[in-house]
Amino acid sequence: MRRSALFYPLVLSVLLNLGVLGAAAYQTLGRDAGTGDLAAELKLDEQQRGRWHALEEGFTRELDAGWREVAGHRARLIREVFSEQPDAARIEAERSRIAALQAQQQQRVIAQFLRERDILTPAQRSALVDLLLREEQPAPRERQLHGR
Repeated sequence: MRRSALFYPLVLSVLLNLGVLGAAAYQTLGRDAGTGDLAAELKLDEQQRGRWHALEEGFTRELDAGWREVAGHRARLIREVFSEQPDAARIEAERSRIAALQAQQQQRVIAQFLRERDILTPAQRSALVDLLLREEQPAPRERQLHGR
């Protein structure tokens, strides 16, 4: 089977997007900023902390389930791409499902940001924006495997 010139860049793009989304979700969960406690980093008061942690519970459960589902499709995609006779329809089906799941994850993260925004003071919002923008996004594993 001859692959089109866009096939490998498409697969690489999907895998790269997974890494970027994973990094964004990781930051959203507050496991960054050196302290490991985003609520402390933002100097939330007790009322804000209670609301913040209540929001996190359902969000993290849904986000984790979404990433597990993405991981399953990613594994099937990789196995199919490197199989003896890759099936373009199966590859496209997995790529399409991953893209849909990624969009869902992005929607979850954005919705969570909007809920968190409502809890924060303007100064805390500014601090969170600065924190999110200054964090360096790690390269996805697929990029790391290919060196330089």
